[in-house]
Amino acid sequence: MNPTKQVFCGNVPIGGGAPVSIQSMTNTDTRDADATLEQIKRLADAGCQIIRCAVPDMEAAKAFEKIKAGSPIPVVADIHFDYRLALAAMENGADKIRINPGNIGSEDRVAAVLEKAKACGIPVRIGVNSGSLEKDLLQKYGGVTAQALCESAMNAVAYAQSFGFEDIVVSLKSSDVAMNHEAHKLFRSQSDRPLHIGLTESGVGRMAELKSTAALGALLLDGIGDTMRISLTGDPLREVLLAKDLLTACGKRRAGIDFISCPTCGRTQVDLPSIAQSIENALQPLSEQLAAEGRFIKVAVMGCAVNGPGEAREADYGVACGKGEGLLIAGGKQLKKVPEQEIIPQLLQLIQGGQNG
Repeated sequence: MNPTKQVFCGNVPIGGGAPVSIQSMTNTDTRDADATLEQIKRLADAGCQIIRCAVPDMEAAKAFEKIKAGSPIPVVADIHFDYRLALAAMENGADKIRINPGNIGSEDRVAAVLEKAKACGIPVRIGVNSGSLEKDLLQKYGGVTAQALCESAMNAVAYAQSFGFEDIVVSLKSSDVAMNHEAHKLFRSQSDRPLHIGLTESGVGRMAELKSTAALGALLLDGIGDTMRISLTGDPLREVLLAKDLLTACGKRRAGIDFISCPTCGRTQVDLPSIAQSIENALQPLSEQLAAEGRFIKVAVMGCAVNGPGEAREADYGVACGKGEGLLIAGGKQLKKVPEQEIIPQLLQLIQGGQNG
């Protein structure tokens, strides 16, 4: 699939073949700049690259000056209903504006936002959401559909371009996984504008994470998506951590440790669940260190002779277990057999020595 056009949100490239960037959104009161900055810094430390803040009123828009000055990552102003808030946020340093054509009002108000963004040299994310589609499209398609979402986004892009505005990022989100997928595919087949992918209002807990990873993982594997946010109710830190893991799982980001272990079966003759969990837990600090340094390794902990030796051989470090023992492997080479009780300490020593030596 051909690359999308590229825009910059602060110093972060979006599209044009750049790595998929991770976004999140603060859930503090934006008017409280200190609390908002505290959360932004915590998210940035976890791997968030672009942060969005709600702008419900003019006091929040004015707080952008302090937030922008103290933020370690680019800050996006999330605007609904009142276009004047977008203008004020840009005057106070916003790196990007997010608007929804379905609720921002008349075309002249959208035009005012675009003209200001062009003057400031910042991009605009046009966000189409299943909960705020234009009435004429709802009537045309008999409700919310993938086609309606795509047409709304295409219309908004065309309108922005009619003003000579090209620094556009598009999002079109639904809470329905299948509809969300189809809408993104439709749009990508018709436009080369960079896409901000996500699943809106996915919910809480395990099911929310499953829906989000299914929706975004499928798009990423199709080569769709230039920046992303996993939307979960609660602490946004979970969004960032899950996004990092998903990008690694889809092969879009190679940083940290890719840890694999077999599911176990009747052939397993060691306590593999305990061994694997202990090793993964112990390697977490190293994984974070490698991710921060942009390095990547693969570790395989396998339970029997069927797939074990082959999987471990393909990893940077691994162990293929037998009856009460394990064969240590590094760089595709078999090193030695160790008793079951020595698998954990000796594999950890091998990995940590290889990375810190």
